[in-house]
Amino acid sequence: MHYLILSIVCSVAVSILLKISKKQGISINQAVAINYPVAAISAFILFKPNFIDNYNILLSEWKILLPLGILLPSIFIIMGECVNRAGIAKSDAAQRLSLFLPILAAFLIFGEIVSIGKILAVILAIISLAALVYKPKNKTHGTGAIWTLLGVWMGYGIIDILFKQLSKNTAMTATNLCTVFVLSAIILFTYLIIKKTKWTKESIFGGVFLGCLNFGNIYFYFRAHQAYNNNPTLIFAAMNLGVISLGTVIGTAVFKEKINVINITGIFLAVIAIVCLFHTM
Repeated sequence: MHYLILSIVCSVAVSILLKISKKQGISINQAVAINYPVAAISAFILFKPNFIDNYNILLSEWKILLPLGILLPSIFIIMGECVNRAGIAKSDAAQRLSLFLPILAAFLIFGEIVSIGKILAVILAIISLAALVYKPKNKTHGTGAIWTLLGVWMGYGIIDILFKQLSKNTAMTATNLCTVFVLSAIILFTYLIIKKTKWTKESIFGGVFLGCLNFGNIYFYFRAHQAYNNNPTLIFAAMNLGVISLGTVIGTAVFKEKINVINITGIFLAVIAIVCLFHTM
């Protein structure tokens, strides 16, 4: 169980780092760029991917790998904006609600038969998302927060769909993961070089720390699944519920984030939606 706890802590710690980045003089763009080489090297050392033998398979999957290489750094930057505009509690909840987008796509796009329980969970998730982005009419600010929350939900959902397509070949998991990290690094570094970015030591160190947390989240989640390989749905549910719960506690207690009653209801509905989904798996 300690692997799962470490994965949850790493996930929420990423949001905390993004939250304090501006105060610490950390450029999110630079930190995210540095994060990917760190994550790629860590994945290469610990997962030992086989690029040579899987070279032809990688080439055949470029239509999935390339969009992931673009989307991963993009959504990280959007997430950074989201935690600063909407707060950690709402951002982490929106990120976790993105897991329902692949389910929605399953029966709307791919024509899969989905159970009544999953449909109910998706409906609850959509209502929850609507409650998360709600703001009182007397508030004149916060439009940016709404769009970043929707961006986080949509972005992570699309990424999840693409990763699910890659995961059909389980033997390629480590190789695909490393490849996506490398592609993300190349794309974002190219963008920053074109923009003639002036690098700062704060951003570089922040990026190294971000990369360790990002990979730590993936690695410990992977190890948790190995430790409880007979009950993967339990790990799935506990991970998502844990991140939402810890993110809400940290956001409201430490950063004094203000969330109204409807937002709190949205977080509560997100938990119920995940529990409903857990019971249908």
